[in-house]
Parts: sequence; C-alpha cells; structure tokens
Amino acid sequence: MVVLVTGSNGQLGQSLQFISSNYPEMNFIFCNSTELDITNIENCKFIFKKYNPTFCINTAAYTAVDKAETEVERAQQVNVYGVQNIAEVCKENNTTLIHISTDFVFDGNQNIPYNEKVKPNPLGIYGQTKLEGEIAIQKNWSKYIIIRTSWVYSPFGNNFMKTMLRLGSERESLSVVNDQIGTPTNAVDLADAILKIIHFCQTEPVEVFGIYNFSNEGQCSWYDFANEIFKQTQKKIDLKPIPTKAYPTPAKRPIYSVLDKTKIKKTFGISILDWKESLYNVIQKL
Repeated sequence: MVVLVTGSNGQLGQSLQFISSNYPEMNFIFCNSTELDITNIENCKFIFKKYNPTFCINTAAYTAVDKAETEVERAQQVNVYGVQNIAEVCKENNTTLIHISTDFVFDGNQNIPYNEKVKPNPLGIYGQTKLEGEIAIQKNWSKYIIIRTSWVYSPFGNNFMKTMLRLGSERESLSVVNDQIGTPTNAVDLADAILKIIHFCQTEPVEVFGIYNFSNEGQCSWYDFANEIFKQTQKKIDLKPIPTKAYPTPAKRPIYSVLDKTKIKKTFGISILDWKESLYNVIQKL
C-alpha cells in the first residue's frame, strides 16, 4: 500500500513522518513543495504515475491567514486550483484522497460545536479558498475524506505554542486574546487519526467517504491555551487577557469554532485526547 503525502515539510507532514514507522504496512512517499508542486498539473501527473499511490494525504496548503487578504491569487492557486489538480489525478489513478481543511470555513456565530452538516460561511480569503478547495474535490472525485481541523500546533514548524514559548523567554508580560473560543489540535494526534482511517479503509468493506471534523477534545480561548503552555512549562509570566478588538488583524477570525467530533469517533472508532493532555505530550517531546 503506497501512501503519498504532499506538503511534507509542514507541521502535519512532519508529524506523519514522525509516526510513520508505527505503520509498517504502509509504504510512505513524502513530497515537499519542490518535489510535488500541487499547482502544476503535469508535476502531479508525473509523481502519481511514478508511485501509483493507493492513498494521497494532501497536507499542502496556503495557511497565512492574514497575508491571504492581500495575496488572494496565491491563496487561490494553492488552496483551490492545486487541490483541484490533486483531485483530478487521484481520479485518474483511482487513489483515495484524504484532504485537510479548516474551522475557518465557519463564521463562528454558533455557540455549540460545529458538526459536518452546518453550512459553511467563511469570514476571510483563507477560509473561502479552503472551502472552494473542498468543493473542487467534491466536484471532481468521489473517493475522498475531507478532515476539518483547528488551531494546529506540534513539535515541528512554526505555531502558536512555539511562539508563546519564544515570547515567554523574551518578555516579562504578554497579552493574548480571550474571546475567541476553539480547540487546539496536536498535529501528531491528527496524523495518527489519518493513518488509523487509512488502515480502516483497507480492512473494512464499508464506504466512509465524506467530510469529518478532528481536533483534540475540550475547548478554550487563545488566552487559556497560552496560560496552559506556561503552566506546563513552569514559566512565570504576566499574562493578560484582551478582547479581539484590542488586537486587530487583517483577517477576521471566527469567535467560536469548536468542532463536533462525534462522526469521526463513531465511524472509525477513534479515541481523542483532551487538549491539555495532548499539549503535555508535545511539551515532553520538546
């Protein structure tokens, strides 16, 4: 079984590499954006023909939320047209596509966790292009699993946790937004869930294609997340909660984007750690 991973230098790509040895039945091909540029259809066709993957995990994405407001064309190029390319070559090669999407497809106006049936309504360019990428997959190929996730961090790459640890070593006080509510996702947990899904697809005779949500369990604000990071690393810092309006950004964020994981847990029998417990695991790795 060949599993092709795009965007292998990103947080999720590196997390998949980190745990890949736990799945010896899978022959992994990890491609970074230089080796596989999803915006280049000929490059996509060449790589798929070369490796003939059974599954493709598409982690390649434009994720600069604020920059996307001005780099609209670049965001569309990767998140929409690149995803369409991947869907098309997956169809040509009968490859099951596992694609990663985001909580930013929602507007945050709910106050209960979002399930997969809620109609998306993105607030900015990043969320809009990710939604259009989902639609491009659905139009072009039937064998897909789209996983929406949120607030991704890990021992790899740049993320909120690492930024807090760096700023905490440089400053005596920090202000963090406390009125945006969501759930942190340890990319290693997400990677493991994806590989469990692939194993399930190979061993169970049922069709499970569609959209799923995955994050760790529980919910918090960015302030709560920062506070827990400093608590677990025993860092003394003057941490101040501030409202979103005190920290304006080019892109508007959903105020509430907790994801309902009932479907993914029931379908694949996946158990999910609480975000605080998962954060502890990451900090121990660091």
